Amino acid sequence: MREIVKKILIIDDEDDLCQLTKLRLEKTGKFEVLTSAGGTQGIKLAKEKHPDLILLDVLMPLMSGPEVAECLLKDPAINDIAIIFFTVIVSEKEVRDSKGMIGGREFIAKSIKSEELIRRIEKALEE
Repeated sequence: MREIVKKILIIDDEDDLCQLTKLRLEKTGKFEVLTSAGGTQGIKLAKEKHPDLILLDVLMPLMSGPEVAECLLKDPAINDIAIIFFTVIVSEKEVRDSKGMIGGREFIAKSIKSEELIRRIEKALEE
């Protein structure tokens, strides 16, 4: 039986990181990955494509990740999309030590290994 491909949206102003993460995830055959360079475009893409999960950078120009998350959560059409913050402001060790939760939101360090990133995404999609 063929596995259902999950749609992931990465909202991050670092294009190189977006493309690398996209390749890492799509290589598994489990994910279709969309990318957005900023918050406004990311919100629009979320409304158009309704991904299963959003990897959301915390620090972006113009609109921060928490501001994007607030907009997503206020919109009934897209407030059911799982969100994981994807950030350089914490290390992988800090995320592990805090069990991946800071302020009630799940965080993943951008330095995370591919296998762990995939595991965390799959876990979030199960919830």
